[in-house]
Amino acid sequence: MTKFIFFSGKGGVGKTSLSSATAVLLASRGFETLLVTTDPASNLGDVFGQDFGLDVRAVDGVEHLHVQEISPQESLRQYKERALSPLRDVFPEDMLRSIEEKMSGPCTEEIATFDQFIACMHKPQYEYVIFDTAPTGHTLRLLELPGSWSAHIEESAKGSGQTCIGGVDALASSKEQYDTAILLLTDRTLTTFVFVTQASAMPIQEMIRSSSELQNMNIKHQVAIINGVIPEEERNHPYSARRWQKQLPHIEQAKQMFHGPVGLMPLYADEVKGIEMLRTVGRDLQDVFVI
Repeated sequence: MTKFIFFSGKGGVGKTSLSSATAVLLASRGFETLLVTTDPASNLGDVFGQDFGLDVRAVDGVEHLHVQEISPQESLRQYKERALSPLRDVFPEDMLRSIEEKMSGPCTEEIATFDQFIACMHKPQYEYVIFDTAPTGHTLRLLELPGSWSAHIEESAKGSGQTCIGGVDALASSKEQYDTAILLLTDRTLTTFVFVTQASAMPIQEMIRSSSELQNMNIKHQVAIINGVIPEEERNHPYSARRWQKQLPHIEQAKQMFHGPVGLMPLYADEVKGIEMLRTVGRDLQDVFVI
């Protein structure tokens, strides 16, 4: 099991449930575990029945488990506050407003969110960091950013010396962190990327495309989990048998086309919600995914 585990996939396939179950399982074994969501529409609060935010919070009822929700808006607010706070006693109010307006663009929001994501990979107090990510396109953009920003800072240093969030001199330490993040993401002994999908055409096709894009980014340690598979003991019922026959060719397609292990998780009769249900899912998950 690697220190960093990313769960991603098409919306609605169950990545939040499986990432949460993994985090609960690891924490229950005594490992200090951080569960992070980069999904702006996160429902970790509903899954655990507890409110979370940008600041790391302990999970009630699960020792050793902490959760952090990376919200773009809250990340931007804290980023601006860190930048402006030292200037409040130095510059007049109108100048501060002008600086704040310049920091309100999408570029600053993206880098503020990205900085929070990178910071999660530099927390030595946690033995495992589990990422519950946004639907695949958003996640691929996030994973591209270490390389993109590192290159942008390097190119800007040769030209104007300015980026959309300030001078390159002030970003030297950030570039070092971005370069480290690239090394961590591409090290198969440290990072695993888990695609969660379902046994139907569109999620499987999206997974295969995204897997190839990650391969091109040199993120090659990948696992696929097909979620919501009809359990074997239910396949004699006429309705379930028909559903199973629909799922089977897509499962075979995934096994043939995905370059990595493919595991199957059952369809549960009950909603995956609450600590006890997450423990149940975690027990099943360890049978299909080496945890």
